[in-house]
Amino acid sequence: MARFPELHPPFDAPSALIEANRCLYCFDAPCTAACPTHIEVPRFIKKIAQGNLRGAALTILDANILGASCSRVCPVDVLCEGACVYHRYNKEPIEIGRLQRHAMDAFLANGRALPKASAIRKTGKVACIGAGPASLACAAELCQRGFTVTVFDRKPLPGGLNTYGVAEYKLRPGDSLREIEMIRGLGVEFRLAIEITAEALGGLETEFDAIFLGVGLGAMHKLGISGEDHASVTNALDFIERYKTAGDLAVGSRVVVIGAGNTAIDAARAARRLGAQSVQILYRRERQHMAAFSFEYQQAIAEGVEFRWWTQPIAIQLSACKISSITCVRMRSTAGKGLEKVPGSEFDVPCDTIIPAIGQSPLLRFLESCRGVKVESGRVQVDRVTGQTAHPQYFAGGDCVNGGREVVDAVADGKRSALAISRKLEAAHG
Repeated sequence: MARFPELHPPFDAPSALIEANRCLYCFDAPCTAACPTHIEVPRFIKKIAQGNLRGAALTILDANILGASCSRVCPVDVLCEGACVYHRYNKEPIEIGRLQRHAMDAFLANGRALPKASAIRKTGKVACIGAGPASLACAAELCQRGFTVTVFDRKPLPGGLNTYGVAEYKLRPGDSLREIEMIRGLGVEFRLAIEITAEALGGLETEFDAIFLGVGLGAMHKLGISGEDHASVTNALDFIERYKTAGDLAVGSRVVVIGAGNTAIDAARAARRLGAQSVQILYRRERQHMAAFSFEYQQAIAEGVEFRWWTQPIAIQLSACKISSITCVRMRSTAGKGLEKVPGSEFDVPCDTIIPAIGQSPLLRFLESCRGVKVESGRVQVDRVTGQTAHPQYFAGGDCVNGGREVVDAVADGKRSALAISRKLEAAHG
């Protein structure tokens, strides 16, 4: 889509070779330590420098089965590239993310199948609920080890937020699905457009030896103000899903996004690219408290997104059944009392489209129906080494455990649980 050019365009072959040869191949590899999945970065970059793109891709995939997606969506500025030793010398860090993409794109373009770690089918069936990054990583690792794995998801397409909820300019649905086809090729079975209810869990517990919960988070939080049920109020994840799956999407000329996390910025930048003349982000605190990464903020500013700090929406105003503005109040921070409204500071922000992005709620009702699984503060409680819950048959990872972090964190969770499930099943079945 012309309005959504990629944020980090791919290297051509000569450029990738030049960049790979800049790498110092550090022995202690701080870049590897900074990666939640601990990809051996110097090793795969050296293979690119040697012209061995397949070997580079296999090195990446050995640590991170979603290496292609992560090469596009990872906040490399604060992970691997942020740890690059070149920063010590005031030089530009190695473009690790783009090099990773270069190797992975070549691998997937050639239709390469992944080698299996075990040619022997092992006794043990595992269900993964949710088809997002955590479940995909868990399923792929277990299938490679010879176990039978079935992934369930209520959506018609697998991939979770990679397919539906990550901005188009970062990760296109086709790129997410191409990667999943590689995982399907390992033998992972997908049962899609199926809602796993509390009643269905008993059947799964009988049919499967282990169950991995990779269900992510639930619906986005409501604003709790008058007018928010209007058709021109669309939460950020629904907004992103609609333009990613339905193609072009008409937006109003004056868009307001509420919230200051990375998803809010994704929605704001998408609105600009879809033709909005004005896009403003409203946030009740000041910039230093925003959840979004600094580089995301800078990119949004460069694309013409405006920010209003210390601004709290209190009502949506309608005119002739259309949104005309959103009424806000100024906020301030007070010692010992937190945030409070500034009396008499109400003002209106003209707009015709409103996109709330104030976080997601946990899937409490579903999670609490998983008997024996402990949930505290909306998060599934797990053993951080194994991902096992208080119920020995259940394991969990991703956003339902960490509250909403990066794709690479979910992948790390899924693989960690897969290794623990593998040990458990091998011990049980000899």
